[in-house]
Amino acid sequence: MKIAIASDHAGFILKPAIVDYIRELGHEVKDFGPSDDGRVNYPDYALKVSESVAGGECDLGVLICGTGIGMAITANKVKGIRCGSVSESYSARMSREHNNANVISFGARVVGEDIAKDIVKAFLEGEFKGGRHGDRVKIIRDYESCH
Repeated sequence: MKIAIASDHAGFILKPAIVDYIRELGHEVKDFGPSDDGRVNYPDYALKVSESVAGGECDLGVLICGTGIGMAITANKVKGIRCGSVSESYSARMSREHNNANVISFGARVVGEDIAKDIVKAFLEGEFKGGRHGDRVKIIRDYESCH
C-alpha cells in the first residue's frame, strides 16, 4: 500500500521513526512534510494527506500532531475521509474494522514511539468487516454526499 504521512512541528520528532517503520512493514510512504520542526499550521498538512487519500493518490494516511485531535478534526472536513484520533492500538484496529477509517491521527505528546508503532501496525493490518458496519458507514457517506 501507499501510505501518506504528515505532521506538524509537535509531531515532527516522531515522524521519521514512523516513516521508517511503515517502510519496514513493506509499504511505500509519501511524506507530505514538514521537513523540519519549525512552527507550522497543522491544518495545512492534514489537508495534504487527506486530499491525497480522498483523491486516490495514496491508500491510507497517518497524521501526527501534539494530541492528534486538531489533525483529525481537519482531516474529517475532507469529503471521503474518515479519520480516527487514537492513543492505543485497539482503537486503531477498530477504526479500520468497524469504521473503515482511511486516515489515523495520534499525538506525539500523548504516545511514545513504541505505542505509535503499535497504533500504525494495527491500523495498517486492520481490514474493514463490512456487514452491519458497512451499513453504518453508508449512512455517513450518504449524509456527506447531501451536505
